[in-house]
Amino acid sequence: MAFPGSTLPLPRLPALWRWCWSLTLVLVLLIPLPQPAAAALPAGDPVTDPGALLRDALPVDQRQLRDLQHTMEGSSIDLRAKRWSRLTKRARRLQSLLNKGGAAIQADAQQRGVDVEEQLERLGELLPRLEQAAAQEDRTAFLALRAQILELIGSMEADLVQGFPFSIPQQYDALPRLLGRAQVRLHTTAGNLVTVVDGYNAPLTAGAFVDLVQRGFYDGLGFNRAEAFYILQTGDPEGEADGFVDPRTRQLRTVPLEIRIASEEQPLYDLTFEDLGLFKETPVLPFSARGTMGWAHSGVAVDDGSSQFFIFLFEPELTPAGLNLIDGRFAAFGYVVEGADVLDKLTSTDRILDATVISGAENLHAHG
Repeated sequence: MAFPGSTLPLPRLPALWRWCWSLTLVLVLLIPLPQPAAAALPAGDPVTDPGALLRDALPVDQRQLRDLQHTMEGSSIDLRAKRWSRLTKRARRLQSLLNKGGAAIQADAQQRGVDVEEQLERLGELLPRLEQAAAQEDRTAFLALRAQILELIGSMEADLVQGFPFSIPQQYDALPRLLGRAQVRLHTTAGNLVTVVDGYNAPLTAGAFVDLVQRGFYDGLGFNRAEAFYILQTGDPEGEADGFVDPRTRQLRTVPLEIRIASEEQPLYDLTFEDLGLFKETPVLPFSARGTMGWAHSGVAVDDGSSQFFIFLFEPELTPAGLNLIDGRFAAFGYVVEGADVLDKLTSTDRILDATVISGAENLHAHG
């Protein structure tokens, strides 16, 4: 099976698109900066924080926790604009939400056999300190407390997930699947990247990746493609094979295109948004965060991806979810959550020294 340029590439931007992209950047630079009153990003901006994307992608519907989560995440705009009075009010609102919804959260958790009492108590201790940091306009303290609060909320949401949310089609029974999440560290020549891969929304893609990590497949492989402000791509093995050859079958193992949208219980398989006419749809795992991990396939088929993956580097504010060239055409399966500085350093001369599953290995199943 031959692929253009001897790699399994993400299709390169056509010349017209590259010209449009350059023109967009020029126009952005020429537009006068707005006055301070308009400094906030407009409503509907894509979520660009990988942590927020991962929390939203959890298959859990506990309303009170979601309200706490989104209220806390919403502080980022006011924080950038230094609107400390609004941040103080937001901290008070969070305390009110916890006081009103804490009992419901605890009751839901008990029904699912989960104890969140200690986490709720800890949250109750942190929120007054958040208000104090806002009142004192202490950005450093506010950011640290915000991170702790979101980590607590995300932890409770993850604990409330019950089982796996859908059945994977039987036709893919031979493929490994990740029934949950896993954390993977990529130790590169430029430093470490820590990633979270999401089997709740891309079980076969995440499963193939974690399976290959555990096999040591990526150890020593270079980045066969590195384009600034676009992608880093790796996973192309030495030799004639374009991907992973399963030693049991001696055949190239391929993974179907797998994209989940919120309105569907399970992912769409081997169909692009263009095929379905979903031109403004947003995937549950969008390419809206710098460091989004995507599964590569050739330009002639969507189901021939085997081992190569790429890391999205576009500026998300200029390529929002649903309006870029990748959403709906490629499967996102995780996000880089640590090592943003390393992403800035990696080039085609770098390589992965070793890849390690840090947590979640128990969620990998060899087949259906």
